[in-house]
Amino acid sequence: MQDPKITMPELALLVVTRVALGFGIGLLVSRAMNNDERKAAGIALTVMGGITTIPLAIKFARQRRGTEHQMAPSAAA
Repeated sequence: MQDPKITMPELALLVVTRVALGFGIGLLVSRAMNNDERKAAGIALTVMGGITTIPLAIKFARQRRGTEHQMAPSAAA
């Protein structure tokens, strides 16, 4: 099985979404700010990180599935 190719911009986007998700979760469990500010920032970052991950996951799954189909032997051969 061949690994899908990931470009540097895609990798950077993936890293940024993971950081936003982690930072948002960290804000939700921390006590650094007052409750209203902390919850608003934490929820916003968590939602943004989670939502932006979905298209990336779909893209990488399709890319991986495409490489597996290309490598499968054809029935006509």
